[in-house]
Amino acid sequence: MAAASTTQNMRATQGIQSSRFRFLERENVLGLLFIAPAFLLILIFVAYPFVYGIWLALSDTRIGIPGEYIGFRNFYYLLQDSVFLRTVRNSFEYTGVTTAFKFSLCLAIAVLLNQRFRFQRLARAAVLLPWIIPTVLSTIAWLWMFDSTFSVFNWLMDKVGINGPIWLGDGHWPMISLMIVNIWRGTPFYAISFLAGMQTISPTYYEAAQIDGANAWRQFTAVTLPLLQPVILVVLLLSIILAFADFQITWVLTRGGPADKTHLFATLAYQRGLIGTHIGEGAAISLFLFPALCALVFGIIRTLRQDD
Repeated sequence: MAAASTTQNMRATQGIQSSRFRFLERENVLGLLFIAPAFLLILIFVAYPFVYGIWLALSDTRIGIPGEYIGFRNFYYLLQDSVFLRTVRNSFEYTGVTTAFKFSLCLAIAVLLNQRFRFQRLARAAVLLPWIIPTVLSTIAWLWMFDSTFSVFNWLMDKVGINGPIWLGDGHWPMISLMIVNIWRGTPFYAISFLAGMQTISPTYYEAAQIDGANAWRQFTAVTLPLLQPVILVVLLLSIILAFADFQITWVLTRGGPADKTHLFATLAYQRGLIGTHIGEGAAISLFLFPALCALVFGIIRTLRQDD
């Protein structure tokens, strides 16, 4: 009798415990529990800083001095600032030129790496080297190559009788130098992304195109590019966003100079917000293009969903 009573008590206890955790068998509840840690991290390290940044952009806060709400006055002052207007032009030129060059080079490199040749794997690994090297270290190397006295480019030009420019201080050359470094650094990653997309295209499409008499160029335009469109859209989106947000290359090479002629949004925001202590103005500069970038992201995501 005692054993039977103990067994019944154990079964009753197990029944109570199982009823307590029975809600975990519901997929929606279990899913919420799994994503709760990630949601908490996003809330703390992404959502809160973003909302606080919006508040700073709408205030006259300075470092160490609590600010008051001033509405869109920071944005109004920026639109009358010649340095900021030049920064806007620089940012669009920088993003447009580097994105166009990277897109063309990435496609060409991806097509080459998609072919079968000796040391193919070694070539694919070597292409990623500019992306793997830390940005600041590689940019310091470029700073030496662009140096007005020790420039290796000018030394090579002198050997063939050409006077090399002052890369970081003469006319349009500082901005051109920034673009060269951005293209050099960004091309490998996007090329590998295009290559990964090409690897997912079934060979049967190319076999069918060959049967129809399509040459290599026709296969590329009629098969590769249409099927690669989702990857192209994502790569272009990443390239545009990262170019607009670029900071390290510009700050290491020119710090926005000479005479504030090479500032981008990130470098000008840093100079005004942290060095100049006008943290509200710096936040406004950082968020100036946020609505346009949101519209771009929404448009590309909508396009990708329509394609699906």
